[in-house]
Amino acid sequence: MKEQFKEKMFQRKSLVLIEECNAIVSAYMGQGLRLTLRQLYYQLVSRNIIPNEERAYKNLSNLVSDGRLCGEIDWDAIEDRIRIPVIPSEWANIGELVESALYAYRLPRWEDQDSYVELWVEKDALAGVLKPIAHQYHITLMVNRGYSSQSAMYEAFQRLLNKNGRQREILYLGDFDPSGEDMVRDIQDRLDLFGANTFVYKIALTLGQVRKYNPPPNPAKHTDPRSRDFIARYGASSWEVDAIEPVELRKIIISEIETRVDMDLMKKIEAREEEDKNSLRDAVKKIIDK
Repeated sequence: MKEQFKEKMFQRKSLVLIEECNAIVSAYMGQGLRLTLRQLYYQLVSRNIIPNEERAYKNLSNLVSDGRLCGEIDWDAIEDRIRIPVIPSEWANIGELVESALYAYRLPRWEDQDSYVELWVEKDALAGVLKPIAHQYHITLMVNRGYSSQSAMYEAFQRLLNKNGRQREILYLGDFDPSGEDMVRDIQDRLDLFGANTFVYKIALTLGQVRKYNPPPNPAKHTDPRSRDFIARYGASSWEVDAIEPVELRKIIISEIETRVDMDLMKKIEAREEEDKNSLRDAVKKIIDK
């Protein structure tokens, strides 16, 4: 929804860029996806609309902010995945409460699978793309925001320990840069230290995907202590996983998940869930109708 709170005379080039932004976000909103400012920036860079420079990112941030306040850009177009309010739950009646509970009702969908899979990501900016997939396939989603803390790793070890008897795998998404590559090693080493017997697979961003999708490059950070080995092996450029189109990223993730899950078995469990939900709806209706 567009809503105006102030007036401003935009330059012609700014109005053209606003139109480009609106076209991109509309296309993604039509697919049920909301972009972060960083993702919008990379979509503009990949289309050669703006340069891949820090100044261009800051200018875009200011333009989007003004565009929203002036009623030129939809307020729902860009989301902030960090500053999320904690709002107490409330329901208008018992029927709404029951429907909320039914939405959350899940049987252990992975219980009889040969594998147990979790989805981990380096940065919070991708949570909006990953959450619907994790919900669809009933997978734990872990947002690390860089190197994971020791507390989070120990809690992951405890969680994974309860999945004994199955092959345990973490599907990891992170930047293709010195730290992004090293984070995979770090997670695997610490899980090994705990004795978690879990395999960590980086499914994005990989060198093969860089060559396939050709995302905008960034200079490898020479201040990163891991940059020397990275540059010697891959060159002086690095790439952010955010730069991959969300639609393509979804395809990559879903393909990796579905190679590890018996979908027929999972659909049988989903059918049992629907039977349980209908039984509860019927019981609640009788209570309400009394």
